[in-house]
Amino acid sequence: MTDKEYNECVTKYADNVYRFIVKNLRHEEDSRDVVQTAFEKLWRNRNEVENGKSKSYLFTIAYHQMIDHIRKVKRIQLKENFHDEAKVHERQPHNLKEVLQEALARLNETQRSLVLLKDYEGYSYEEIGQITGLNESQVKVYLHRARLQLKNYLVKPENVI
Repeated sequence: MTDKEYNECVTKYADNVYRFIVKNLRHEEDSRDVVQTAFEKLWRNRNEVENGKSKSYLFTIAYHQMIDHIRKVKRIQLKENFHDEAKVHERQPHNLKEVLQEALARLNETQRSLVLLKDYEGYSYEEIGQITGLNESQVKVYLHRARLQLKNYLVKPENVI
């Protein structure tokens, strides 16, 4: 990949990568950091990356950076979350967007990533497998389970708008 091709890759995919990461992390500054790190790694390895595979390579890096970030944050916030979970929160979602965000938040990182890659970004099963390191069968199974979990949450009477 040449410098020019790298710049074209940044222009072409920066918004898509950022949107994917921010939907998973739900924190803009952390998402920017993850995306910036992904582009930095792509820059460092640009000589080994074929231009035609730059999109898949970039999303793979960003996905792994996001998982590392989530694991790091979980370790840091474990003690804080323990105290917060002891409190009772009564909050009714007010609109469809909030209900969908809450439903996605209930999925684990892998399931949420698969749903976002397939249903929001429109990637094929094969592309998702390359990005996440799963085989195509695993992607289909995990995505099916995630969709069932979303369906079960969304059809509950308290979540129906």
